[in-house]
Amino acid sequence: MSLIPSFFGTRRGSIFDPLSADIWDAFRDFQFPQLSQENSAIVNARVDWKETQEAHVFKADLPGLRKEEVKVEIEDDRVLQISGKRNVEKEDKSDTWHRMERSSGEFIRRFRLPENAKVDGVRASMENGVLTVTVPKEEMTQPEVKAIEISG
Repeated sequence: MSLIPSFFGTRRGSIFDPLSADIWDAFRDFQFPQLSQENSAIVNARVDWKETQEAHVFKADLPGLRKEEVKVEIEDDRVLQISGKRNVEKEDKSDTWHRMERSSGEFIRRFRLPENAKVDGVRASMENGVLTVTVPKEEMTQPEVKAIEISG
């Protein structure tokens, strides 16, 4: 007889046994949202953001896209938005698909830029499916500190 009651059914197995039937499955009744073919490109727009001494540099992997299919915008004065659309390949009725793993559809990524970002100097370039967005940094002036004499 076990001193620990079983809350997960009548079969009592060892909690250290990975094959035990009474292990609680947190995802048993959970349904993951299904991504349709049209919006699956959203999760595939991977972006790296690094800060150097001179600038904030964003690099996005966008294989198969031309620069005409990508938009880089600054909105609300401090939000960098990278968006685009990867079109579905034209399908011929006589073709037989064995596997379709490449995603298509629209994607959008947004980044709130820090206070030191110089938004009027943003540059973007695209080479070999990698978009590079460079946001220069402004010199942040240190506030002048004035000592106040305490009387008394």
